[in-house]
Amino acid sequence: QVQLVESGGGLVQAGDSLRLSCAASGRTFSSAAMGWFRQAPGKEREFVAAIRWSGGDTNYAASVKGRFTISRDNANNTVYLQMNSLKPEDTGVYYCAAAKVWTIASVMRDQGTYDYWGQGTQVTVSS
Repeated sequence: QVQLVESGGGLVQAGDSLRLSCAASGRTFSSAAMGWFRQAPGKEREFVAAIRWSGGDTNYAASVKGRFTISRDNANNTVYLQMNSLKPEDTGVYYCAAAKVWTIASVMRDQGTYDYWGQGTQVTVSS
């Protein structure tokens, strides 16, 4: 089992920045990649970004590319999501997830690829 705990969410204004953290514990060696997803009120959960533990390969949703940066700290089993130039449409609950594989982008964007999930952290961007 892998346990994931997100932190760093909050209420900000459009144009502001936030950094989310996801701390992984447990059988972290079984995880090959980490992802961030988000769910806005009344909408389905959607992919945001993913990163491979080994090598740091990344993958972003088009809606956040150039504004968000995913990174990892292998020594501390922590993944970050730096969010800049936030927009009201970025509002939602942000979840981190762990996957046992790293593969092609389309598969990494599918939430079914991920085996473990955190509880989520709320991000609200006001206009």
